Amino acid sequence: MKTIGKSHPRMQRAIKTVRGKLVQIGNSRGVRLPKTVIEQAGLTTDIEIAVHHNQIILRSAGEDSPRAGWEEQIKKTLAEHREEIDQEWLDAPLAGRFDEEEWTW
Repeated sequence: MKTIGKSHPRMQRAIKTVRGKLVQIGNSRGVRLPKTVIEQAGLTTDIEIAVHHNQIILRSAGEDSPRAGWEEQIKKTLAEHREEIDQEWLDAPLAGRFDEEEWTW
C-alpha cells in the first residue's frame, strides 16, 4: 500500500492505494475490488463510472447517491415551468474572460 496526493493543496488527507490487475471478462476487462474498498467507498450494486484526467472514478448510483432523483426532479420542473425557461441564458458560454485568461490552477 502506498500513499499519493500529499502535495496537492486540496487533499485533506492522503489517499491509500492498493495495486491490482485488469482481468479478462468475456470481451471486456475488469478490476476486482477488495471488499474493504467497496465498503469504504459506500459502493452499491449500481455505480456511476467517470473518467477524469486519466483517472477512473467509481461512485454509488443508488438511492444514497448525492444525485439520486435529480433527473426526475429536473424533468418535473421543466414540465411545470417550460414557458419560464430562459434559453438564451442557458445557451450562454460558461467561461468568461477571467476564466480563459486570468485563472490559473
